[in-house]
Amino acid sequence: MLKYEKRGRIAIITLNRPEVLNALNSEMFHKMHDALVDYRDDPNLRVAIVTGAGDKAFSAGVDIQETLPYISDSHIKEDLLAGTIMRGLEIWKPLIAAVNGIAYGCGCELALACDLIIASENASFAQPEIKVGTMPGAGGTQRLPRYIPRCKAAEMLLMGRILDAREAWRIGLVNGIVSLDELMPKAIEYGNIISQMAPLAVMASKEAMIKGFDMTIDDGLELEKALFNGLASSEDFSEGIIAFREKRKPNFKGK
Repeated sequence: MLKYEKRGRIAIITLNRPEVLNALNSEMFHKMHDALVDYRDDPNLRVAIVTGAGDKAFSAGVDIQETLPYISDSHIKEDLLAGTIMRGLEIWKPLIAAVNGIAYGCGCELALACDLIIASENASFAQPEIKVGTMPGAGGTQRLPRYIPRCKAAEMLLMGRILDAREAWRIGLVNGIVSLDELMPKAIEYGNIISQMAPLAVMASKEAMIKGFDMTIDDGLELEKALFNGLASSEDFSEGIIAFREKRKPNFKGK
């Protein structure tokens, strides 16, 4: 259903329903919440990779038959997204989406909720909800216009247009494209690079980037200043300066 494993400093969350293209159902949302909270709260973990099982799909979106009772007739019995990175759960540690195959609907929105996206050559992205009489409900209408040109976001949201991996890279939706065999090694390479950085500084940088996006430049600069000043008294900052002077790799501890 959903696999959660830890490899050193890296957590790997795998959507594991390849027989239905890793479609998300209520159990997967709950297990995703548990995995994300564990990742957030584990001081030994510094990066998480989210991917899908198999070679055809990151996720085809929600399992409509299974989740329909939660949203039918405008009566929401439970907000399945409330405890995920798509809505409601703040995690300042970085997340990497390793997109293998299709990322449609909520699958696309899950990738958008991560900080970095690496795509396999067979990856594609779409928000096709408009074709079945609804709209994205897990952040697609809000994140797409912030991450890619508005006109391209409009094509995806209003026309249900599918972007292949190369088009997604051309317009800046993904950080890179690799072969399917290279996808997880590349994601782990990214994770290892981030894991070597000072964890408090990484989290502060992410917080400043995300919160500051919707602020005025002056408010954003104040936020940056406050976070910067907070890091100045950290043990990691002292270690970083000493390591720089001694021309060695720093040993950051997240303190």
